[in-house]
Amino acid sequence: MATGTIRYWAAAKAAAKTAEEPYSARTLAEALDAVRERHPGELTRVLQRCSFLVNDEPVGKRPHDAVLLTEGGTVEVLPPFAGG
Repeated sequence: MATGTIRYWAAAKAAAKTAEEPYSARTLAEALDAVRERHPGELTRVLQRCSFLVNDEPVGKRPHDAVLLTEGGTVEVLPPFAGG
């Protein structure tokens, strides 16, 4: 089990009502499951449209249960942005 920080941006930040919070999980899938439990409703819907960076690396199309989290790492939750 690793601990680190989840950072929310734009619509995800608004839905979570916080800019960041800690995680305690082995994989991105576990961390996101915990987020959905803590923040049911709007954030759960926003997460369906988000992309993710784990330790500054794009997750892309990798299965979230295959993305291992590290001690002291970061998960960036990035909803689609308008503009450039």
